[in-house]
Amino acid sequence: MTSKLFTVAATLLVAALCGPVLAHGGEDHSQDKPPPASARPGSFGPPGEAVSARQLPDGSLFVPKAVQRELGLRHVVVAVADLAATVEFNGKVIADPNASGRVQATQAGRIDPVAGGLPTVGQRVTRGQVLAILRPVASSIERADQQARLDEIDAQLAIAERRQERYEQLDGSVSRSAIEAARLEAQGLKQRRVALAAGLGAAEALRAPVSGVISAAHMMAGQVVDAKETIFEVIDPARLLVEALAYDAALVEGISRAQAPVAGGMLELRFLGGSRQLREQALPLLFRVESATAPLAVGQPLTVLAQTSRTVKGVALPLAAQVKIGAGETAVWVRDGAERFVQRRVKVAPLDATRAAVVDGLADGERVVTEGAGLLARVR
Repeated sequence: MTSKLFTVAATLLVAALCGPVLAHGGEDHSQDKPPPASARPGSFGPPGEAVSARQLPDGSLFVPKAVQRELGLRHVVVAVADLAATVEFNGKVIADPNASGRVQATQAGRIDPVAGGLPTVGQRVTRGQVLAILRPVASSIERADQQARLDEIDAQLAIAERRQERYEQLDGSVSRSAIEAARLEAQGLKQRRVALAAGLGAAEALRAPVSGVISAAHMMAGQVVDAKETIFEVIDPARLLVEALAYDAALVEGISRAQAPVAGGMLELRFLGGSRQLREQALPLLFRVESATAPLAVGQPLTVLAQTSRTVKGVALPLAAQVKIGAGETAVWVRDGAERFVQRRVKVAPLDATRAAVVDGLADGERVVTEGAGLLARVR
Protein backbone atom coordinates (compact mmCIF):
# COMPACT_ATOMS: atom_id res chain seq x y z
CA MET A 1 0.00 0.00 0.00
CA THR A 2 2.79 2.34 0.91
CA SER A 3 4.64 1.60 -2.34
CA LYS A 4 1.53 2.41 -4.41
CA LEU A 5 1.10 5.80 -2.70
CA PHE A 6 4.78 6.57 -3.34
CA THR A 7 4.42 5.71 -7.03
CA VAL A 8 1.33 8.02 -7.47
CA ALA A 9 3.09 10.90 -5.69
CA ALA A 10 6.18 10.54 -7.89
CA THR A 11 4.05 10.55 -11.03
CA LEU A 12 2.26 13.74 -10.02
CA LEU A 13 5.56 15.44 -9.21
CA VAL A 14 7.06 14.63 -12.61
CA ALA A 15 3.91 15.90 -14.39
CA ALA A 16 4.05 19.14 -12.45
CA LEU A 17 7.70 19.74 -13.39
CA CYS A 18 7.58 18.77 -17.06
CA GLY A 19 4.12 19.58 -18.42
CA PRO A 20 2.42 22.97 -19.00
CA VAL A 21 0.00 24.18 -16.38
CA LEU A 22 -3.53 24.20 -17.76
CA ALA A 23 -6.50 25.88 -16.18
CA HIS A 24 -10.13 26.53 -16.95
CA GLY A 25 -10.69 23.41 -18.90
CA GLY A 26 -7.31 22.99 -20.57
CA GLU A 27 -6.55 26.69 -21.61
CA ASP A 28 -2.85 27.64 -22.03
CA HIS A 29 -1.91 31.01 -20.37
CA SER A 30 1.77 30.98 -21.23
CA GLN A 31 1.29 33.80 -23.81
CA ASP A 32 0.12 36.16 -21.06
CA LYS A 33 3.65 36.51 -19.67
CA PRO A 34 5.24 40.00 -20.25
CA PRO A 35 7.87 40.08 -23.07
CA PRO A 36 11.49 40.73 -22.20
CA ALA A 37 12.73 44.28 -22.18
CA SER A 38 14.77 43.76 -25.36
CA ALA A 39 11.55 42.98 -27.30
CA ARG A 40 9.76 46.18 -26.25
CA PRO A 41 9.52 49.09 -28.71
CA GLY A 42 12.27 51.71 -28.24
CA SER A 43 14.49 49.36 -26.24
CA PHE A 44 17.97 48.40 -27.38
CA GLY A 45 19.66 46.86 -24.34
CA PRO A 46 19.89 43.30 -23.02
CA PRO A 47 16.80 41.53 -21.60
CA GLY A 48 15.50 43.14 -18.45
CA GLU A 49 17.11 46.59 -19.14
CA ALA A 50 14.91 49.43 -20.55
CA VAL A 51 17.04 51.86 -22.60
CA SER A 52 14.47 54.08 -24.37
CA ALA A 53 15.35 57.78 -24.88
CA ARG A 54 13.07 60.04 -22.86
CA GLN A 55 12.72 63.55 -21.55
CA LEU A 56 13.45 64.04 -17.89
CA PRO A 57 11.31 66.23 -15.58
CA ASP A 58 13.91 69.05 -15.63
CA GLY A 59 13.69 69.30 -19.46
CA SER A 60 16.96 67.51 -20.19
CA LEU A 61 17.11 64.29 -22.22
CA PHE A 62 18.19 60.82 -21.19
CA VAL A 63 19.62 59.15 -24.31
CA PRO A 64 21.28 55.76 -23.78
CA LYS A 65 24.41 54.86 -25.68
CA ALA A 66 22.58 52.46 -27.94
CA VAL A 67 20.12 55.18 -29.00
CA GLN A 68 22.96 57.63 -29.55
CA ARG A 69 24.49 55.23 -32.03
CA GLU A 70 21.15 54.80 -33.75
CA LEU A 71 20.74 58.59 -34.08
CA GLY A 72 24.33 59.11 -35.23
CA LEU A 73 25.10 61.74 -32.61
CA ARG A 74 28.47 63.50 -32.78
CA HIS A 75 29.87 66.23 -30.57
CA VAL A 76 32.89 68.53 -30.30
CA VAL A 77 34.61 70.12 -27.35
CA VAL A 78 34.29 73.87 -27.92
CA ALA A 79 36.75 76.63 -27.15
CA VAL A 80 36.10 80.38 -27.07
CA ALA A 81 38.39 82.23 -29.49
CA ASP A 82 38.69 85.46 -31.48
CA LEU A 83 36.64 85.10 -34.65
CA ALA A 84 36.40 87.41 -37.64
CA ALA A 85 33.25 89.48 -37.39
CA THR A 86 30.97 88.68 -40.32
CA VAL A 87 28.14 90.81 -41.68
CA GLU A 88 25.29 89.63 -43.86
CA PHE A 89 23.98 91.57 -46.85
CA ASN A 90 21.19 91.04 -49.32
CA GLY A 91 22.47 91.23 -52.86
CA LYS A 92 21.84 90.31 -56.47
CA VAL A 93 23.88 89.36 -59.51
CA ILE A 94 24.49 92.12 -62.04
CA ALA A 95 26.38 92.30 -65.33
CA ASP A 96 29.83 93.82 -65.48
CA PRO A 97 29.44 97.17 -67.31
CA ASN A 98 32.81 96.57 -69.00
CA ALA A 99 31.71 93.17 -70.33
CA SER A 100 28.07 93.79 -71.25
CA GLY A 101 26.11 96.10 -73.50
CA ARG A 102 22.84 96.92 -75.19
CA VAL A 103 22.01 97.26 -78.85
CA GLN A 104 19.51 100.09 -79.29
CA ALA A 105 17.83 101.65 -82.29
CA THR A 106 19.22 105.09 -83.08
CA GLN A 107 16.09 105.96 -85.08
CA ALA A 108 12.71 104.55 -85.90
CA GLY A 109 12.97 101.70 -88.36
CA ARG A 110 12.12 98.16 -89.42
CA ILE A 111 14.15 95.12 -88.33
CA ASP A 112 15.50 92.93 -91.12
CA PRO A 113 17.47 89.71 -90.46
CA VAL A 114 21.04 89.20 -91.61
CA ALA A 115 22.15 86.35 -93.86
CA GLY A 116 22.43 83.85 -90.99
CA GLY A 117 19.13 84.88 -89.44
CA LEU A 118 18.39 86.81 -86.26
CA PRO A 119 20.41 85.74 -83.17
CA THR A 120 18.60 83.94 -80.38
CA VAL A 121 18.94 84.03 -76.62
CA GLY A 122 22.04 82.14 -75.46
CA GLN A 123 23.83 82.46 -78.77
CA ARG A 124 27.48 83.51 -78.49
CA VAL A 125 28.50 86.58 -80.47
CA THR A 126 31.72 88.55 -80.98
CA ARG A 127 32.30 92.25 -80.73
CA GLY A 128 31.42 94.06 -83.97
CA GLN A 129 29.32 91.17 -85.32
CA VAL A 130 26.26 92.35 -87.29
CA LEU A 131 23.18 91.11 -85.45
CA ALA A 132 20.40 92.70 -87.53
CA ILE A 133 19.67 95.41 -90.08
CA LEU A 134 17.65 98.51 -89.19
CA ARG A 135 15.94 100.11 -92.18
CA PRO A 136 14.65 103.59 -91.36
CA VAL A 137 10.96 104.27 -91.81
CA ALA A 138 9.57 107.76 -92.41
CA SER A 139 6.09 109.20 -92.55
CA SER A 140 4.61 110.59 -95.74
CA ILE A 141 5.19 114.13 -94.49
CA GLU A 142 8.87 113.42 -93.79
CA ARG A 143 9.34 111.83 -97.21
CA ALA A 144 7.63 114.75 -98.92
CA ASP A 145 9.82 117.22 -97.03
CA GLN A 146 12.98 115.34 -97.97
CA GLN A 147 11.88 115.16 -101.61
CA ALA A 148 11.28 118.90 -101.60
CA ARG A 149 14.77 119.48 -100.28
CA LEU A 150 16.18 117.27 -103.06
CA ASP A 151 14.27 119.26 -105.67
CA GLU A 152 15.60 122.50 -104.18
CA ILE A 153 19.18 121.21 -104.33
CA ASP A 154 18.63 120.10 -107.95
CA ALA A 155 17.53 123.60 -108.87
CA GLN A 156 20.52 125.19 -107.13
CA LEU A 157 22.83 122.68 -108.77
CA ALA A 158 21.49 123.47 -112.23
CA ILE A 159 22.08 127.21 -111.66
CA ALA A 160 25.60 126.57 -110.32
CA GLU A 161 26.53 124.36 -113.28
CA ARG A 162 25.33 126.95 -115.85
CA ARG A 163 27.23 129.70 -114.04
CA GLN A 164 30.36 127.53 -114.10
CA GLU A 165 29.97 126.91 -117.87
CA ARG A 166 29.47 130.62 -118.58
CA TYR A 167 32.50 131.62 -116.51
CA GLU A 168 34.65 129.03 -118.28
CA GLN A 169 33.53 130.39 -121.69
CA LEU A 170 34.54 133.89 -120.60
CA ASP A 171 37.95 132.76 -119.50
CA GLY A 172 40.25 135.77 -119.64
CA SER A 173 37.41 138.19 -118.99
CA VAL A 174 36.46 136.52 -115.67
CA SER A 175 39.02 136.01 -112.94
CA ARG A 176 40.26 132.54 -112.16
CA SER A 177 39.00 132.86 -108.60
CA ALA A 178 35.43 133.38 -109.77
CA ILE A 179 35.65 130.35 -112.05
CA GLU A 180 37.07 128.20 -109.21
CA ALA A 181 34.31 129.39 -106.81
CA ALA A 182 31.59 128.42 -109.31
CA ARG A 183 33.16 125.01 -109.80
CA LEU A 184 33.38 124.35 -106.03
CA GLU A 185 29.78 125.48 -105.49
CA ALA A 186 28.51 123.01 -108.07
CA GLN A 187 30.63 120.23 -106.63
CA GLY A 188 29.33 120.90 -103.12
CA LEU A 189 25.71 120.82 -104.24
CA LYS A 190 26.30 117.46 -105.92
CA GLN A 191 27.70 116.00 -102.71
CA ARG A 192 24.80 117.37 -100.66
CA ARG A 193 22.32 115.75 -103.02
CA VAL A 194 24.05 112.35 -102.84
CA ALA A 195 24.12 112.44 -99.05
CA LEU A 196 20.50 113.52 -98.74
CA ALA A 197 19.30 110.89 -101.19
CA ALA A 198 21.26 108.15 -99.44
CA GLY A 199 19.96 109.12 -96.02
CA LEU A 200 16.35 108.75 -97.11
CA GLY A 201 16.48 104.95 -97.09
CA ALA A 202 19.98 103.94 -95.94
CA ALA A 203 20.05 100.82 -93.76
CA GLU A 204 21.93 100.70 -90.44
CA ALA A 205 23.82 97.63 -89.25
CA LEU A 206 23.18 96.78 -85.60
CA ARG A 207 26.45 95.40 -84.19
CA ALA A 208 27.33 93.63 -80.94
CA PRO A 209 29.09 96.09 -78.57
CA VAL A 210 31.01 93.34 -76.69
CA SER A 211 31.77 89.65 -76.99
CA GLY A 212 29.50 87.35 -75.00
CA VAL A 213 26.10 85.72 -75.22
CA ILE A 214 22.71 87.15 -76.11
CA SER A 215 20.85 87.51 -72.80
CA ALA A 216 17.74 89.19 -74.19
CA ALA A 217 16.26 89.66 -77.66
CA HIS A 218 13.32 92.04 -78.00
CA MET A 219 12.53 91.84 -81.71
CA MET A 220 11.14 89.84 -84.61
CA ALA A 221 11.77 90.04 -88.33
CA GLY A 222 9.83 92.96 -89.81
CA GLN A 223 9.15 94.55 -86.44
CA VAL A 224 9.04 98.36 -86.41
CA VAL A 225 10.88 99.90 -83.46
CA ASP A 226 11.21 103.42 -82.13
CA ALA A 227 14.40 105.34 -81.49
CA LYS A 228 16.31 104.32 -78.29
CA GLU A 229 14.36 101.06 -78.07
CA THR A 230 16.50 98.13 -76.82
CA ILE A 231 16.88 95.40 -79.45
CA PHE A 232 19.50 93.06 -77.91
CA GLU A 233 21.33 92.70 -74.61
CA VAL A 234 24.74 91.01 -74.53
CA ILE A 235 26.60 89.85 -71.41
CA ASP A 236 29.77 87.90 -70.70
CA PRO A 237 28.80 85.12 -68.22
CA ALA A 238 32.43 84.73 -67.16
CA ARG A 239 32.54 88.29 -65.81
CA LEU A 240 29.71 88.93 -63.37
CA LEU A 241 29.36 91.18 -60.33
CA VAL A 242 27.28 91.06 -57.16
CA GLU A 243 25.72 94.22 -55.80
CA ALA A 244 24.79 94.21 -52.11
CA LEU A 245 23.11 96.85 -49.96
CA ALA A 246 24.52 98.01 -46.61
CA TYR A 247 22.33 100.07 -44.28
CA ASP A 248 25.22 101.10 -42.03
CA ALA A 249 28.27 102.92 -43.38
CA ALA A 250 30.44 101.43 -40.60
CA LEU A 251 29.91 97.93 -42.02
CA VAL A 252 31.76 98.84 -45.21
CA GLU A 253 35.08 99.33 -43.42
CA GLY A 254 37.52 96.44 -43.32
CA ILE A 255 35.78 93.92 -45.57
CA SER A 256 38.43 91.34 -46.39
CA ARG A 257 36.62 88.28 -47.77
CA ALA A 258 33.12 87.43 -48.88
CA GLN A 259 31.14 84.35 -49.82
CA ALA A 260 27.65 83.56 -51.02
CA PRO A 261 25.89 80.21 -50.73
CA VAL A 262 24.55 78.90 -54.04
CA ALA A 263 23.19 75.61 -55.23
CA GLY A 264 26.01 73.11 -55.31
CA GLY A 265 28.55 74.92 -53.16
CA MET A 266 30.06 78.22 -52.12
CA LEU A 267 30.63 81.26 -54.29
CA GLU A 268 33.85 83.18 -53.62
CA LEU A 269 33.55 86.96 -53.97
CA ARG A 270 36.16 89.72 -54.08
CA PHE A 271 35.24 93.09 -52.60
CA LEU A 272 35.70 95.92 -55.11
CA GLY A 273 34.38 98.89 -53.16
CA GLY A 274 31.34 100.63 -51.82
CA SER A 275 29.49 103.81 -52.69
CA ARG A 276 29.36 106.79 -50.35
CA GLN A 277 26.05 107.97 -51.73
CA LEU A 278 22.79 106.58 -50.40
CA ARG A 279 20.46 104.88 -52.81
CA GLU A 280 17.06 104.10 -51.31
CA GLN A 281 18.53 104.63 -47.82
CA ALA A 282 21.32 102.09 -48.44
CA LEU A 283 24.93 102.07 -49.61
CA PRO A 284 25.60 99.86 -52.67
CA LEU A 285 28.57 97.49 -52.30
CA LEU A 286 30.21 95.81 -55.27
CA PHE A 287 31.78 92.34 -55.35
CA ARG A 288 33.35 90.43 -58.23
CA VAL A 289 32.51 86.75 -58.77
CA GLU A 290 35.81 84.87 -58.71
CA SER A 291 34.56 81.72 -60.48
CA ALA A 292 34.08 82.01 -64.23
CA THR A 293 31.80 78.94 -64.33
CA ALA A 294 29.46 79.73 -61.43
CA PRO A 295 25.81 78.77 -62.09
CA LEU A 296 24.48 82.33 -61.90
CA ALA A 297 21.99 84.48 -63.77
CA VAL A 298 21.77 88.26 -63.91
CA GLY A 299 19.17 89.42 -61.40
CA GLN A 300 19.52 86.33 -59.19
CA PRO A 301 19.21 87.21 -55.46
CA LEU A 302 22.06 86.17 -53.16
CA THR A 303 22.96 86.36 -49.48
CA VAL A 304 26.44 87.82 -49.13
CA LEU A 305 28.49 86.92 -46.04
CA ALA A 306 31.39 89.34 -45.74
CA GLN A 307 34.19 88.94 -43.21
CA THR A 308 35.64 92.11 -41.75
CA SER A 309 38.87 92.97 -39.98
CA ARG A 310 37.03 93.26 -36.66
CA THR A 311 36.94 90.29 -34.27
CA VAL A 312 34.41 88.94 -31.76
CA LYS A 313 34.74 86.46 -28.92
CA GLY A 314 32.81 83.31 -29.63
CA VAL A 315 32.66 79.64 -30.55
CA ALA A 316 32.64 78.50 -34.17
CA LEU A 317 30.00 75.81 -34.74
CA PRO A 318 28.54 74.26 -37.90
CA LEU A 319 25.05 75.37 -38.82
CA ALA A 320 23.78 71.81 -38.26
CA ALA A 321 24.40 72.23 -34.51
CA GLN A 322 21.69 74.88 -34.23
CA VAL A 323 18.03 74.16 -33.50
CA LYS A 324 15.19 76.64 -33.53
CA ILE A 325 12.95 76.91 -30.46
CA GLY A 326 9.97 79.05 -29.57
CA ALA A 327 9.87 82.81 -30.30
CA GLY A 328 12.54 82.46 -32.97
CA GLU A 329 15.33 81.73 -30.50
CA THR A 330 18.34 79.56 -31.27
CA ALA A 331 19.61 76.72 -29.07
CA VAL A 332 22.21 73.96 -29.10
CA TRP A 333 22.40 70.62 -27.32
CA VAL A 334 25.16 70.28 -24.71
CA ARG A 335 26.26 66.84 -23.58
CA ASP A 336 26.23 66.72 -19.76
CA GLY A 337 27.46 63.25 -18.90
CA ALA A 338 27.50 60.04 -20.83
CA GLU A 339 23.76 59.81 -21.51
CA ARG A 340 22.32 63.21 -20.55
CA PHE A 341 21.81 66.14 -22.94
CA VAL A 342 20.76 69.68 -22.02
CA GLN A 343 19.31 72.27 -24.36
CA ARG A 344 21.11 75.62 -24.12
CA ARG A 345 19.81 78.93 -25.48
CA VAL A 346 22.58 80.79 -27.32
CA LYS A 347 23.12 84.00 -29.22
CA VAL A 348 24.64 83.53 -32.66
CA ALA A 349 26.16 85.72 -35.34
CA PRO A 350 27.01 84.80 -38.96
CA LEU A 351 30.56 83.54 -39.52
CA ASP A 352 30.61 82.06 -43.01
CA ALA A 353 28.37 80.02 -45.26
CA THR A 354 28.77 76.77 -43.27
CA ARG A 355 29.45 77.97 -39.73
CA ALA A 356 28.02 80.38 -37.17
CA ALA A 357 29.66 82.13 -34.25
CA VAL A 358 28.05 81.53 -30.84
CA VAL A 359 28.83 84.77 -29.00
CA ASP A 360 26.88 84.03 -25.83
CA GLY A 361 25.70 80.88 -24.02
CA LEU A 362 28.71 78.55 -24.21
CA ALA A 363 31.94 78.20 -22.25
CA ASP A 364 35.30 76.54 -22.85
CA GLY A 365 35.36 72.77 -22.64
CA GLU A 366 31.65 72.11 -23.12
CA ARG A 367 30.64 69.31 -25.45
CA VAL A 368 28.18 70.46 -28.09
CA VAL A 369 26.28 68.13 -30.42
CA THR A 370 27.17 68.89 -34.04
CA GLU A 371 25.39 66.00 -35.80
CA GLY A 372 21.92 64.75 -34.95
CA ALA A 373 20.84 67.86 -33.00
CA GLY A 374 17.59 68.03 -34.93
CA LEU A 375 16.75 64.43 -33.96
CA LEU A 376 17.27 65.17 -30.26
CA ALA A 377 14.66 67.90 -30.46
CA ARG A 378 12.04 65.27 -31.32
CA VAL A 379 12.58 63.19 -28.19
CA ARG A 380 9.65 63.45 -25.80
